[in-house]
Formats: sequence, structure tokens, C-alpha cells
Amino acid sequence: MTDDLLEESTFKLPAGYEQMNWHRGFGRQMGPLYEKLGSGADYSRGFMVEEHHTNGMGNCHGGMLMAFADVAFGHVITMQTHKYWVTVRLLTDFLSGAKLGEWVEGTGEIVGVEDDFYTVQGRIWCGERTILTGSAVFKALGDRPPVKG
Repeated sequence: MTDDLLEESTFKLPAGYEQMNWHRGFGRQMGPLYEKLGSGADYSRGFMVEEHHTNGMGNCHGGMLMAFADVAFGHVITMQTHKYWVTVRLLTDFLSGAKLGEWVEGTGEIVGVEDDFYTVQGRIWCGERTILTGSAVFKALGDRPPVKG
């Protein structure tokens, strides 16, 4: 069922994006995912809405958008602290939808820190249209190698 997720993309990636090397576990099921790394904590993640991401109406499934928000918002912990993390809370507001064949992007920003808990605000968008906004709390775990940007 998921062998096709490992095939090369048939669309042109936006400038600066590279496919993430997530070929196991849940990343394999929700992918392929892409990321664009800038300097410091500047990054965004993205995906093309494909058939396996859609609901019965041909729109990107809300569960996919929430899973993507989790990995898009939480990545700021990796970028700024070089730590692994787990999600404690994820709150989302759906403002619009994404259709089959649309390119979706997202990122997050740390807005609070207490002990090893990070509060993040994030946004998911498609072109000029905001699809989802939200906030999350992540718990930082052990150190990880710095991400090359």
C-alpha cells in the first residue's frame, strides 16, 4: 500500500525544499514530507496533497493537517535547542482547507519556555491562504545533533 510513497515526486518542488528522509513508521505513512532550512531557526516544512492524504470529499484530511502541524510546529525545538521532543498538547483552528494537488507549508515559533517545556505558535498555509493556526506545548528530551541549515 505505501510502496508508492517512496517513488520520486512527479511535481516540481518549490525552491529550497528537499525531501525528508522519513521512510519508516508514521513518517512513511503521512509522507512524503519536505523541508526548507534557513539560517538559525528559520525553516518550513511542506507536502503536496496526494490522494492518500484526502478525505471522501477530495480535501486534505483534518487528521493529516494536524499530524503535519505537529511535525511543522515542533521542529522549531530541534532547530533552536538541538533536542529531541515529544508533544504534550496540540491545539488547532481550521480556517480553510487544502485540495488534492495543492502545496501545503508550515512552521512554528517558540513563544514561551518553562523548564523543559516549550510553547510554540504555528501556522499552516497554502499560497496566500492560511489553512490552520495553532499552539502546542512540547517537552524537550535528550540532545540531538544540530540540524544542518
